Amino acid sequence: MNARDAIKLNLNASTMICNMYLGDLTDKDLLVRPVPGCNHIAWQLGHTILSEYGLIESAFPGVMPKLPEGFADRYTKETAKLDSASAFHSKAEYLELMAAQRAGTIAQLEKLTDADLDKPGPEKHKDFIKNVGDLFSLQGTHWMMHAGQWAVVRRKLGKPPIF
Repeated sequence: MNARDAIKLNLNASTMICNMYLGDLTDKDLLVRPVPGCNHIAWQLGHTILSEYGLIESAFPGVMPKLPEGFADRYTKETAKLDSASAFHSKAEYLELMAAQRAGTIAQLEKLTDADLDKPGPEKHKDFIKNVGDLFSLQGTHWMMHAGQWAVVRRKLGKPPIF
């Protein structure tokens, strides 16, 4: 196994776990906050989709599938406070966008060599992304961090634990 294979394993595992956590949730469930002041799943999904798109694009412009017009405007710090379903996307839309972005990430990763992973990451994100390997590894880790929050929402909704 090489470094790209290990990163791809992480990306695929995070995709599987996120899909399992989201599997039996409804559009309405995505708007439940675990506690007041925490972001609901709908906003987190938009945020992670937008983040994956933006981070990969920052290093490899033009390689990621385009997001819908105005998508970024719907997932800001200000919109995190909104609770109206009309302010967000449907679960089906999130799943489609999530799969498209992840496919774009993996397609770009597969074009790289292990030596490419050691190249510097985007200057814009140098404080937390030292190299291209960090950039790709972060994608799975970021989704998993949010999925951990979804486990709490699932329990609040009375859904069975996944793991």
